[in-house]
Amino acid sequence: MKTLSLIALFFVLGISYAQNTATVLFYNVENLFDTVDAVDVLDEEYLPSAPKNWNTDKYSKKIQRITQVMNEFENIGLMGLCEIENKAVVQDIVKNQKQKLKTVHFESADARGIDVALLYNKKIFCLKDQGYIRFTLSVNEESKATRDILYAKFKQEKSTLYVMVNHWPSRSGGEKETEPNRMLAAEMAKKFIDDIMEKEPETKIIFMGDLNDYPTNNSVKLIDEKLDPMINKTSGSLGGSYSYKGEYDVLDHIMVSPNMNSQEGLRVQKDSGKINEFPYLLTTYKESTVPFRTYARDEYLDGYSDHLPVSITIVY
Repeated sequence: MKTLSLIALFFVLGISYAQNTATVLFYNVENLFDTVDAVDVLDEEYLPSAPKNWNTDKYSKKIQRITQVMNEFENIGLMGLCEIENKAVVQDIVKNQKQKLKTVHFESADARGIDVALLYNKKIFCLKDQGYIRFTLSVNEESKATRDILYAKFKQEKSTLYVMVNHWPSRSGGEKETEPNRMLAAEMAKKFIDDIMEKEPETKIIFMGDLNDYPTNNSVKLIDEKLDPMINKTSGSLGGSYSYKGEYDVLDHIMVSPNMNSQEGLRVQKDSGKINEFPYLLTTYKESTVPFRTYARDEYLDGYSDHLPVSITIVY
């Protein structure tokens, strides 16, 4: 009888300490455009008549490539996407993927129609609010629209969570010359984070995105003042999520608020930050291992993306 009682006790304790885990994923999918010429959007580069010869077959293959990556993960809780043209392409991703995820998306004012989006698992998270932070850049004394910072507020049992998805301005035109644009994005994001932490100190935050800057850059350091970075050069064997002229570094970031490291409620699994280097995501170029991208200029390579997906594990 004592033996049976001990077994029963261990069983109860095991149930009590059972943990559910899910993946939080971010992926820059490299210019996922549909094949339709949108009004007032500079999407001509990705049309059947353009030099890239972007067409339905290539689009369908691209969707399959993205869902193949997603299907590597058993239980996606949240997924940020960037370089997507509109909600329709996001819906095509979702309907072709094995998990039935819900979508948060807003059309940005970006000239090329480039947006960000967030997918979430409604079995884990209950959506309470959603919106975006919109701002313009000052370029040659003119205002220029850029990608929004998307946010969503969720309830997960007793925990409240804000998720932010970013795609900060590019380095096109020179790193130093364009640095003020990314600093502006960082300042807008930090103000939003500061407001949450002041008004809702118990609320947790997951911040993700292609910031077009490295962990050592001032823009990223501004967010580091408030949040804990989960992705660094040692999160993968290659030293980064993006390769530029043969050198890897981290452009794709996931950060969490310090209270995500608590032992109760929704939390992040320690040291779970990962740059995912599935073999099919990589190829060889000039004797270097690089992400297997869809295009090199106008040459169709039939790959996945010029970025590698990054992820963390959460416990709930």
